[in-house]
Amino acid sequence: MKYLLGAVAVSLLTACSQSPSNDEEVNNQMQYPETRKGDVVDTYFGTEVADPYRWLEDDRSEETETWVKAQNEVTFSHLEKIPFREKIEERLTELWNYEKVSAPRFEGDYIYFYKNDGLQNQYVVYRKKSEDAEAEVFLDPNKFSEDGTTSLAQLTFSEDGSIAAYSISEGGSDWRKIIVIDAETGDQHEEPLVDVKFSGISWKGNEGFYYSSYDKPEGSELSAKTDQHKLYYHEIGTPQSEDDLIFGGTEAEKHRYVGGYVTEDDRFLVVSAANSTSGNKLYIKDLTQPDSELVLVDGNMDYDTSVLTSQDGTLYLETNMDAPNGRVVTVDASNPTPENWQDFIAHSEHVLNPSTGAGYIFAEYMVDAVSKVEQYDYDGKKVRDIALPGVGSASGFSEKKDAEKVYYSFTNYSTPSTIYEMNPETGESTVYEESGADFDPNQYVSKQVFYTSKDGTEVPMIITHKKGVELNGTNPTILYGYGGFNISLTPSFSIANAAWLEMGGVYAVANLRGGGEYGKEWHKAGTKMQKQNVFDDFIAAAEYLIEADYTSSERLAVRGGSNGGLLVGAVMTQRPELFAVALPAVGVLDMLRYHTFTAGAGWAYDYGTAEDSKEMFEYLLNYSPVHNVEQGVEYPATLITTGDHDDRVVPAHSFKFAAELQDKAGGDNPQLIRIETNAGHGAGTPVSKTIEQYSDIFGFTLYHMGFESLPNEK
Repeated sequence: MKYLLGAVAVSLLTACSQSPSNDEEVNNQMQYPETRKGDVVDTYFGTEVADPYRWLEDDRSEETETWVKAQNEVTFSHLEKIPFREKIEERLTELWNYEKVSAPRFEGDYIYFYKNDGLQNQYVVYRKKSEDAEAEVFLDPNKFSEDGTTSLAQLTFSEDGSIAAYSISEGGSDWRKIIVIDAETGDQHEEPLVDVKFSGISWKGNEGFYYSSYDKPEGSELSAKTDQHKLYYHEIGTPQSEDDLIFGGTEAEKHRYVGGYVTEDDRFLVVSAANSTSGNKLYIKDLTQPDSELVLVDGNMDYDTSVLTSQDGTLYLETNMDAPNGRVVTVDASNPTPENWQDFIAHSEHVLNPSTGAGYIFAEYMVDAVSKVEQYDYDGKKVRDIALPGVGSASGFSEKKDAEKVYYSFTNYSTPSTIYEMNPETGESTVYEESGADFDPNQYVSKQVFYTSKDGTEVPMIITHKKGVELNGTNPTILYGYGGFNISLTPSFSIANAAWLEMGGVYAVANLRGGGEYGKEWHKAGTKMQKQNVFDDFIAAAEYLIEADYTSSERLAVRGGSNGGLLVGAVMTQRPELFAVALPAVGVLDMLRYHTFTAGAGWAYDYGTAEDSKEMFEYLLNYSPVHNVEQGVEYPATLITTGDHDDRVVPAHSFKFAAELQDKAGGDNPQLIRIETNAGHGAGTPVSKTIEQYSDIFGFTLYHMGFESLPNEK
């Protein structure tokens, strides 16, 4: 996730001095649960590495369950003593309580859209016959479970819109069920498909759809390794046991990630096969020929290639082959291999993210992490530059080929997301749905700066705060980062951090190496034996914020989730004196064993594994957060967050890190873990739980920066 923060005038902050006596009062009353140490020792290339908390990897054991309950008791006992925690929750609830509506989508005779009245745990799917017609509820995920923890993951429609297939996630798990219903009546067609994971739902006409899954693993489905993904075709009205296996069933076709989708013209099935999160093989199958075989388009797994669209037997491919920032090429589907590719949108200095809609192709570029959009026709002629409302992130521009309008959203760190309707013939945009957030963006400012990392690399960072903030080193600041998997952090508004803005914070997002902001080379510069670059970039961002007097070490927190949780764990163990608070969320924290859980081996492109070589093992051991907690070191006040049903980054990572910190850390700073029950990696988390989480995170952060009351109350 991304966060938006701001700051208040210095006169408000200087009155909120640090209060070590208050911290001592809380910390001296804290007793961590006892965590048993086992005697497990692994040997890597002749080096013995102890793993005393291996037993916490067993997510089904009573001992682990008891440990989780005991940890939560200590954590919540501490959080409940923070005097302004309830005020934060009240304000978050007020800010969250406004109607939120998605862009429309047109299926069959209806216009579908998602809407949340304000505080509903899950968005509700509505539909109407026309823009002026009264809307009716189509699917209400809030009724899927009593506590709101079962969420709607995907919703797709057959070609004529008469049948809908949707997947649900229970307790935040990546394992899904697919339910097929009559779109007109809502009646269920058949028994749900089960044990589906990392899958799309792509229809072939009105007959059936393609989906992907793994065989159910032995042992715990939340943590057991899954490494052979399979693509299936399900014909409507037949049992799942009779589904056709399309790809992935043999040793030669064994890949960790397999996906299939049908082009909009219903002409081709596209199959992508990959062993890591970067690089794939690409195949096509001509669906107009019943006995056609899968044809290899490109088998070079050093690159990422996909089919953007097809028209009259021509494939439009998106690829980073010979184009680290991406390009679009065309090729005749009858002879689709790379030597026949022709540039359609050529490689440029900016990262390309293309989409299609209304008979056009839209090229969204990242220019220093902000959006620029160009429109092309299918002959490759540039039609126009799209005039965006400001500097920020534009997304959408994805409609059916015969659509009359194109919809997109625009946002930045201080602008709530607004949906625009664009006429593709004129390029004119009008507001379709304005945000109802109780937030005035005119009071805040976002500034992009470039700072120098340890090796001289210039790294961009966007800093958001209230206008008129005085730079005197006293502003409470959260520095957020990710730095991995070719993922780009682009400007985006967050309701949660609107509350932080009002409380008087500065919010900084650093676009670290390992991300995708500057293409493939930027990504690769933060992978494997270059992963330390990511940590150095983040540390340099913190040093910039301090040197520029936005904040100080006593008022600086670092936050990140998943790979960003690894980032926080690494920098807090490498430079513990630099930060007051550390907030690693659902982090990858045991770098020697991450690849042994679920689909973790697929992350090896970014990380490498401890089994690759002695050199790779030693490099991972050198920064692995679990293995670099040192006895007696005073670490920042730390609140680790995870979910007990996280089957992507298993909670054992967080459990082990918490146990190491509680056993070894010196000083009085608390080392706590907040474990959300019946929750996963983050997607589909109910609004009520999200508000509670942010209340705890922001309260913990301010309290351990020394605030006795909210910064804007003085």
